[in-house]
Amino acid sequence: MKPNDLEALTARIGRAHVRQRLGLEGEHEVFVLNRPGAHFFYPENWYSLHGFIRSCLRLVGLYDRAQRNACNIRVRHNALALAKLPAAFAGFRILHLSDLHLDMDPRNAAAITERVRDLRYELCVLTGDFRAKTFGPFDRVVSAMQALRPSLRGPVYAILGNHDTLRLVPELEALEIRVLLNESEQIERDGQRIHLAGIDDAHYYQVHNLEKAAAGIPDDALSILLSHTPEVYRHAAHAGFDVFLCGHTHGGQICLPGGVALTWDARCPRRLAAGPWRYHDMIGYTSVGAGTSVVNARLNCPPEVTLHELQQRPS
Repeated sequence: MKPNDLEALTARIGRAHVRQRLGLEGEHEVFVLNRPGAHFFYPENWYSLHGFIRSCLRLVGLYDRAQRNACNIRVRHNALALAKLPAAFAGFRILHLSDLHLDMDPRNAAAITERVRDLRYELCVLTGDFRAKTFGPFDRVVSAMQALRPSLRGPVYAILGNHDTLRLVPELEALEIRVLLNESEQIERDGQRIHLAGIDDAHYYQVHNLEKAAAGIPDDALSILLSHTPEVYRHAAHAGFDVFLCGHTHGGQICLPGGVALTWDARCPRRLAAGPWRYHDMIGYTSVGAGTSVVNARLNCPPEVTLHELQQRPS
């Protein structure tokens, strides 16, 4: 990261946030299996496990099919019925992309670009995990995002995931992708507004701050929160957010028939691991992601991009 970029980020999000994030990123190379105070098991960093999973898939004759599945990206449609939605935003569509892992396989990145090219929407959000690796160079991610960006319409907002580095922020914002780091933005349409907030990773780095993200959002305004992981759903609901969009889980990625996930790598109920859900008055959606992690394979859990349509609901 260039000194000017570091200074700008420090002025924007605070010295403590920058130092914590970059410090923990350095430790991530040491704690490949755990980090004190966080999760114990990180399969993305256990490379011998990757080979074991690939060998098992080959042994049962499913590896080739699972790789093809990884490029068969579906468009999911999800309606969000909201009592506080301003009339100007009725029918407003949000394209939700998550867990792109753009350096996993160039075929996946090409499939994502092709799938989103002709979609119609007013706003795009990216809920983290742009890369497959959790440390090291990210040049391939930047190149893939440069190829993808022309296919994304309208304003584009993003947050970072547990695979991402803070050093990626200037590169994304150079592509006119606004990264929300415990921040919020007003979205205006025909003189009416909704609020979009985003938090930094709450799964591994745990540098999220809901209070900062919610600052400046009026109580009577509609608020949408972007979080990489569903794990902070309770805190977000009690903080007053109306909508919670996230990813991280991959829906299990390699699932039993019927889409039954064996694991979803998040401390949350199974019902929050994929698709639409509700907690108290907050409506949530967990994307199963457009990319893959650990191994480039999917079974009984197709990758997705999601179109959320905002609809008015009588209060």
